Amino acid sequence: MIDLHLHSTASDGALRPAELVARVAAASVTTLSLTDHDTTGGLAEARDEAGRRGLRFIDGIEITAIEADRDVHVLGYFIDPSNRALLDFLARQQQDRIRRVRDMAERLAGLGVHIDPDPLIARGLEEGRSVGRPHVAAALIAGGYVDTWDEAFAKYLEHGRPAFVARRGASAAEVIGTIGRAGGVTSLAHPGLSRIDSMIPSLAVAGLDALEARHTEHDPETETRYREVARSLGLAVSGGSDFHADSGRRRDALGTVTLTEADFAALESRRR
Repeated sequence: MIDLHLHSTASDGALRPAELVARVAAASVTTLSLTDHDTTGGLAEARDEAGRRGLRFIDGIEITAIEADRDVHVLGYFIDPSNRALLDFLARQQQDRIRRVRDMAERLAGLGVHIDPDPLIARGLEEGRSVGRPHVAAALIAGGYVDTWDEAFAKYLEHGRPAFVARRGASAAEVIGTIGRAGGVTSLAHPGLSRIDSMIPSLAVAGLDALEARHTEHDPETETRYREVARSLGLAVSGGSDFHADSGRRRDALGTVTLTEADFAALESRRR
């Protein structure tokens, strides 16, 4: 089985990379890609553990682009994690994440909700992971302001809530180009959730390679629709569980939301 969308503690997942690989193996997945947000920090540990277990490992990433003030998530596969241009780009992404965490903390303070952003940022930099809203949510739970991540987002951190701070960042075309120059194959993550169908043709022109038609939160009708969009634009398809933790709405997706070998071969054929 093949799962090309997984997250670890290097970004907003709950399991360390090696622990995640162990969970993936227990779910009978034999090919995996770690696709943490805006960081390659977990790849070496995950790759080593996958090799130890005899699993096929694909170096991956999920980079957030900005289009019309909306997040657009672009997956990258078969990347070179040592590519200098990619690392420089990710350093800029990290700086904006730090700016955003500080701005959220400031807005929360204005509401009488006090968290210290410095330890969140320091741990992130020390461990090579991306910091963001999930880490602010965890700080809110630790401070006793909310009980759950869902409550933190619904009360403070979702778009339109009082502590929400918009990202600043690269366009989707720039992200696609950056991943491509690092040897990667690009796929638009969970298009059924992003709801940016009108942008897909222009992203294909910019060099997008695939659509993530297969996803935990895509029902069969949605998967069929995006497979047809991909076919009409000459794109491949990707797929994966988007697993983060043993809780939440995607907790049971490991080993059930997978990509076929034929789809994987078509995706891999796009390698540069």
